[in-house]
Amino acid sequence: MITYIILGITIFISITAMDNHTLKNKLMFNAYMIKERKEWYRFFSHGVIHGDWMHLIFNMLSLYMFGRTVEDAFGAIFEAKGVLFFILLYVGGLAMSSLYSYERNKGNVYYNSLGASGAVSAVIFAFIILAPNARLGFMLIPVPIPAYLFGFIYLGIEYYLSKRGNTGIAHDAHIWGAIYGIVLTIVLKPSLFSSFIDQILGR
Repeated sequence: MITYIILGITIFISITAMDNHTLKNKLMFNAYMIKERKEWYRFFSHGVIHGDWMHLIFNMLSLYMFGRTVEDAFGAIFEAKGVLFFILLYVGGLAMSSLYSYERNKGNVYYNSLGASGAVSAVIFAFIILAPNARLGFMLIPVPIPAYLFGFIYLGIEYYLSKRGNTGIAHDAHIWGAIYGIVLTIVLKPSLFSSFIDQILGR
């Protein structure tokens, strides 16, 4: 249910902001505005707007595919607290994925970013911890591969592109969102780490 609520809110506001530049500028992540004007809400609000239709569709399709499974799994594992923990995973992913950019750009008034990619990465990597042997497709690989391999390849590509720079994409947000998803999931239930290793090793 929470996944569908996030999808609905994000799609509605993103579409609205595409034709409303004032709203878009008010919600975008801008480290300078956070530091100088104390607009802390930008750590979260940038996740409900997207640059264009392709950006929106890619993120929301990814959230739809993985969010429902992770939300259900959290409900089964954590019972009544599952909904709260899933919200913490997603909303926390938005904030934590932006901390690196904040530190690097809090003196740069021209740096802006937007999109739910950091939060979606958190959800995807929570899924990988829960089901490391699930088969996932990858644009550059024609056959599905185990989720844990997908995760390693994904992080490797994001790290390379982040170091190369000039892509117009906040690859660091993807990386830190993924790390947050891994760490939070294991912190909430440490036995999931041993389960992750056992599944990979076939034990």
